[in-house]
This record gives sequence, structure tokens and C-alpha cells, in this order.
Amino acid sequence: MTAFVIEYNRKTADRTVTSFPGVDGRRAAMRRRLELEKSRTDKDVEIVSLVSDSLETLRRTHSRYFQGRELAANA
Repeated sequence: MTAFVIEYNRKTADRTVTSFPGVDGRRAAMRRRLELEKSRTDKDVEIVSLVSDSLETLRRTHSRYFQGRELAANA
């Protein structure tokens, strides 16, 4: 299973998706989510950490996060 962090703008529906594969992926994704929430300045940006067998499954099960544009992830 792979963990994902999605930064989703509720107003524009734009999103950034970052994947965290591997054994420690779930923990790494949660740490990243907490870091992003701590520094978030825009209350319209929702930050979630999800675990799934694939990004395609997430597109089906959490489709609202995939309606807008995908923005480039920050390095």
C-alpha cells in the first residue's frame, strides 16, 4: 500500500498529490501532512493523508479531490 498526501483547494479544486511508497510510507505521509497543516495560511486548502493500493483507487473512492487541475508538487 502507498500513502498519499493531497493538498486540495476547496475554492479552485486544484490539488497537489505526493506519494509515499514503502513500509514507512504511512508514517512519512502523516508527518508531511502535519507539517503542511502547521504552516498552512489558506483555510480553503484542505490537507489529507490517505492510504490506498493505487492512485487510481483514490480517484474512485475520493473523487472530489480529483475534479480540478493537478499542480506540480513542491520539491
